[in-house]
Amino acid sequence: MCGLAGFARLDGQDLGPEFDGLLNNFAELLHHRGPDEREVLRSGPVGLAFTRLSLVNPHDGTQPLVSDDGNLVLIANGEVYNHKELAAGLPSDVRLKTGSDCEVLLYLYRKHGLDFLRDVRGMFAIILWDRARGQLVLARDRFGIKPLYYHRTNERIVLSSEIKGLFADPATPRTFAWDKALSVPAVAAAPRFSAEQMCTWFEGVESVPAASVLRVDLRDGKTVEHRYWELPTEADESTSAEGFVERYGDLLASSIRDCATADSELGLFLSGGIDSSIVLALAREQVDELHTFTALSGGTRANGDAEHSSWLAGEWGIPNHQVLFEPGLTPTPEQWRRLVWLTESPMVGPEIYYKHELHRFAREVRPELRGMLLGAASDEFNGGYSEGMGDDWAGFLDRLRGMNRATRLDRKSSLRYWWGESEGFLSDDALDSLGTAQETDLYASYVLSEYRKVQQYNVWHEDRTAAGSGVEARVPFLDHRIVELTSSIPERLRPRLLWDKRILREAVGSRVPRRIAERPKVPFFYGQGTHHAYGMLVRLMNGNGQELVERALAAPGAGAHLDADRIRRGLKDFAEGTSDSPSVELLMRLVNMGLLAEMAMSAPRLESMDAGSVRTELGAHGDLLAQTQEIFEPGRNYDLQAVPVQAEGLLLLSDAGGDQYLVNDGQIEFVLEPDSLIARVLRQIDGTSTLAAALRGADVELKAVEEELGLLVDQRLVLFAA
Repeated sequence: MCGLAGFARLDGQDLGPEFDGLLNNFAELLHHRGPDEREVLRSGPVGLAFTRLSLVNPHDGTQPLVSDDGNLVLIANGEVYNHKELAAGLPSDVRLKTGSDCEVLLYLYRKHGLDFLRDVRGMFAIILWDRARGQLVLARDRFGIKPLYYHRTNERIVLSSEIKGLFADPATPRTFAWDKALSVPAVAAAPRFSAEQMCTWFEGVESVPAASVLRVDLRDGKTVEHRYWELPTEADESTSAEGFVERYGDLLASSIRDCATADSELGLFLSGGIDSSIVLALAREQVDELHTFTALSGGTRANGDAEHSSWLAGEWGIPNHQVLFEPGLTPTPEQWRRLVWLTESPMVGPEIYYKHELHRFAREVRPELRGMLLGAASDEFNGGYSEGMGDDWAGFLDRLRGMNRATRLDRKSSLRYWWGESEGFLSDDALDSLGTAQETDLYASYVLSEYRKVQQYNVWHEDRTAAGSGVEARVPFLDHRIVELTSSIPERLRPRLLWDKRILREAVGSRVPRRIAERPKVPFFYGQGTHHAYGMLVRLMNGNGQELVERALAAPGAGAHLDADRIRRGLKDFAEGTSDSPSVELLMRLVNMGLLAEMAMSAPRLESMDAGSVRTELGAHGDLLAQTQEIFEPGRNYDLQAVPVQAEGLLLLSDAGGDQYLVNDGQIEFVLEPDSLIARVLRQIDGTSTLAAALRGADVELKAVEEELGLLVDQRLVLFAA
C-alpha cells in the first residue's frame, strides 16, 4: 500500500518551483499510507508525490518508476500479483531495473496502450505520465480496491489516494454534497439495488472508475475513458456443478497464495466463519508466523464469532489475539471525528470502528506487520446473503424482485402515489412502458448491484481503516477470476451452488473442521448482540453534552437538510428507551455527514487528532465463554422487593403456533419460544407487584431468567420503580 498524489497543468504550461510546497504537503497528508519512504517529482507540467509502505522487495522498489527510454513515469499503489508472469511476456530487449512488482506496468503500457491492464491480476491505482505524448494516464483495478480521486478545472487536475489530499490544493472545493449523499439508498438502509455512479460525498470530487483507464491530454484537457473489464453476462452452460466447484477451489487457492506472498509480516482478521477460516487454512501453509486478530465484543461473544475464532486458532496452534471491546466502551467525540475524517465517509458505524481498532492493536503488538489478510467480499459474490433474504432460492429471488421493482419505481417520481403497499398492484409491463426496463435476470442484476456496493462501502472502508495504521488490506475473494466464475453459473445451477455459499463450502470445506465449514453465516454485529453496538452509538452521540450532534447541526449545509429539533428528540428517545433500533445507526450517519461538512472546511491533520488508547486483549486462554462471563454478563444483585415496570408501549403477543413476540412501539424486539420462562415472568409484571411476587406467580427461579431479564433491563424494556 502506498499514497499517491499529483498535480498537472492542462493548458500546456509548466509547473514552477512555487508548487514544491504543495507536493510536499501532499506527501505529508498521505504519510500514514506510506510511512516507509517518500518521494516527490516536479518536471514540466506534472508534479507527483509518493509515500511507500514496503511489503514486497522493501530494499528495491522506490518510485517514481521510469521506463528505459525515460518517456514513461509511473507511481502506483497496490500489488501486481502476476508480475513475474507478465514480465516473461515482454519483448526480449526489455530489462527491468528494479524488483518492484509494478515496474512491468510501464512496458505493458508501451506495448498495449490503453489495454495494458487486460491481463494484470492484482489490486492497484496508477498515475502514469506519458512524456512523449503529453498525456496523463489514470487507472484502477477491477473492483476499485485501491482508491484514486481527482478534481479538475480547465487549467489543472489534482489527484490523490484520499480526498483529504485534494483539499491541500486551495482551488479544490470543500463542500459536502448533501443532496447526493442523502440520495444514496445504502445510507438510508433502503432495500434497493445500488446506484450506477459511486458517490464521493463531496462536490467537485470524482473517483477514477474501477476497471477503467482515463487518458488526459495535458495540452487541452481532452479525456478518453477506456473500460478494460466487465462482469460476465453470459452463462457457462457447458460446465457441470462439480466442474464449477473444482475450478472455484483451484482459483481461490491461487488467489490466497498471491495475497499471502510478501517480504514483510502479514496478519489475518479471523471471525470464525468459513470465509476468514479458509483464508487462514491456506495462508498458514506458506506464512511462517501468522498472527490472527478477532474482535471480542458483546456482539461477537453472543453470535459465536469470538468463541469459534479462539477454538479454531487453538486447534491449529495459531496465535489469536482476542481484542477486547468491553461493555460501556465509548469513543470520545474527538476520536470519532478522527475516524470519520480518516475514512471520509458518512457510513462509519460500529463495524468500521471495530476494524479500525483491530488494525491499531495489530500494529501495536506486531510492529513489523504491514499487511492484513481478510475474508471480506465473499458473501457478495458467493450467495452469502441468500439464506438471510428468503426461505429458499425462490424466496430469495422474490426478495430481489421486490428490490428491483422498488429501484425502478424510484426513478419515476410520477408513480410516488403507488409506492408502498399499493405498488404491488402495478405490473412489470406497466413499469416497462414508462421506460424503466424490466430486468430479465434478477440474480445478475443483484450481482451487479453488489459489485457497486463493494466499491461504495466495503473496499472503501477496508482501505482506510487499514491505511490509518500503515497496513495494507488484502482481499483474496476479490480476484476477478473467481467473480467471473461465479457470475457465469447458469440459472439452473444457482440454487445448487449459490444458496448459502454452497460452492465455497463444497470446494474448500474439507480444509477446515466441519464445525467451521457448515457454520451458518452470522452478521459482524447485527442480530444477536446488536444492542451492544447501538448502545455505544447512543452514548457517543450523547457524550460531552451531545457535542457531535451539535457540531453536525452547525456544519455548513446542515440547516437546510436536517431537522435539529427532531434529531435532538430522537436522540433523547434512544437514550431513554431501547438503543437496539436501526434508526440509531441512520441518525449516526446523518451526524457523520455534518462532521464531514465541518471538517472539510478546516481539513485537520490526522496526526493532530486524538486516536485514543489502543485496545487490550483477553489475557488468558481456555473456555472463552466462561472466561468472559464476568466481563459481559456480570452477576446482578436484584432487589427482590423492588417493583418491575414494563416500558410504555411494550406488548407481549403470541400467534396461533404458540410463538411469542415482545413488541416495543410497534417493532418486534424479540421472538420467544412457546415455553419461554421470561415470557411467563413478563405476564406477571403489573407495575405494582414486587419482583419476588412476579417470580412466584410465574413459578420461575430468578437464576433461570437472570440473563434474559438483564438484557431487557439493559435495553430499558423493563424498569424498576424508584
